Amino acid sequence: MGGKMKKKKDRKLTPEEKEEKRIKKMRKRGKSDFVEVRGSEIHGRGVYCIEPIEKEQYFIEYVGNLIDKEESERRAWAQFEEHEKTGAAAVYIFNLTKKWDLDGNVEWNPARLINHSCEPNSEAIQDGKRIYLQALRDIEVDEEITFDYGFDVECYEDHPCRCGSSKCIGYIVGRDYHDELKRLLAAKKKQEKAP
Repeated sequence: MGGKMKKKKDRKLTPEEKEEKRIKKMRKRGKSDFVEVRGSEIHGRGVYCIEPIEKEQYFIEYVGNLIDKEESERRAWAQFEEHEKTGAAAVYIFNLTKKWDLDGNVEWNPARLINHSCEPNSEAIQDGKRIYLQALRDIEVDEEITFDYGFDVECYEDHPCRCGSSKCIGYIVGRDYHDELKRLLAAKKKQEKAP
């Protein structure tokens, strides 16, 4: 048999198959050999170290859906309203660029369960359009992973902190805002004592 064999044409994937393939890829990127999800004393479920993590090591990627700013705003408010009703965690969205955000509110993103702490052992690092968690110090096996959510003081009363750290300021507010929050709390206390 002479002649050339016809190349088998690749079948185009359906939108559902494309989405399934994308999620499989994201699920793989979001896995980590260094951590697992467990019940947390801070809040609900948390992420715990199962293999020693060294200072400055990236140990998990925060994965999710890339969304534009308009959709981000809509989702943030919807998530916050759900939080108000049920007490569930509020917002899982990271700012990426002027145009895009990353919504990590998906079951295939275990990093979304990392709790806030006023004295965190990791931080979120942006590398292009990807977010990684990096250790601020060595993290030991069975230690809960935490990071600073970086919330501003605008709605601090809506976000009480339960991190248990000796440096806890009482609310989930980014470290950059701690001095401002202390001033607000002192002014509020003074006003409450005034006749």
